[in-house]
Amino acid sequence: MIGKYKLHTIDLHFQGLAETIASYVIEGSDGLVMIETGPGSTLENGLAGLTELGFKPEDVRHILLTHIHFDHAGAAGWWAQQGAHIYVHHFGAQHLIDPAKLIASAGRIYGDQMGPLWGDILPAPAENVTSLYDGDRIEAGSLTFIAHETPGHARHHHVYQLEDIAFTGDAAGILLPEFNLPDIPAPPPEFDLEVWLETVDKIGALPVEAIYPTHYGRIADKKSHLTAIKRLLQESADFVKERMDAGMDRDTLLDEYTQWNRKRAQQAGLSEEGILHYETVNPLYMSVDGIIRYWRKRATAD
Repeated sequence: MIGKYKLHTIDLHFQGLAETIASYVIEGSDGLVMIETGPGSTLENGLAGLTELGFKPEDVRHILLTHIHFDHAGAAGWWAQQGAHIYVHHFGAQHLIDPAKLIASAGRIYGDQMGPLWGDILPAPAENVTSLYDGDRIEAGSLTFIAHETPGHARHHHVYQLEDIAFTGDAAGILLPEFNLPDIPAPPPEFDLEVWLETVDKIGALPVEAIYPTHYGRIADKKSHLTAIKRLLQESADFVKERMDAGMDRDTLLDEYTQWNRKRAQQAGLSEEGILHYETVNPLYMSVDGIIRYWRKRATAD
């Protein structure tokens, strides 16, 4: 029991790996509130986790999505079709109601891995989707959440504050349990270094004692973690830019970025298994492509 609420963490066992994607469930007077559904490929694991806690799918009345990337929201349509009400950033709402464009775009990236990675992505009934704006309050029975605009990883990202904790999605980066390795997911097309640095400061200023990234679990030392994330954001962006300026091609840059990150992981004491966990939930090629796109957009704007 934390504050006036009871919080549970469901391990979705993404790609068979423990503690890589979390779905958070909070008990309230109007049923359960779920933070993140995870992808469709982990739906059965999520349902099994609910059963272990003594709940049924129909007990989930409200679902808050930090953003609509498939690892966070891929199963949202299924839940909405069961009657749960979805709350999401206003930029993302229409894509939940009609996910065809997202599916087509992702299909070009993932090809025949689309199904194994993400599972079924179903449309959400429009009447079960509420668009949120910065500062909106979500009243779910005895629970009150505040949506905070937190772009940088994605422009349609919200952090949700509940009393003295905050569910941060990807906006505060990644820290998997048992591994002392803060990490950043910087995928295209919306990674923005300056905006994300401002977002990290905004999260740091929230009056909360702990944060809960979707990848994965409670972080009590918010200040140290966010300091490390800010440093890594700048170092990662600089690493890519230096090599772009030197004329390095994308594949060679990816090789060097991968070696740099693996060295960082090894210095933090990670085994090959630990590195696999990180690279499964945060593929390095996605960050390289996202950072390259960011610098190219900056160059065009200048």
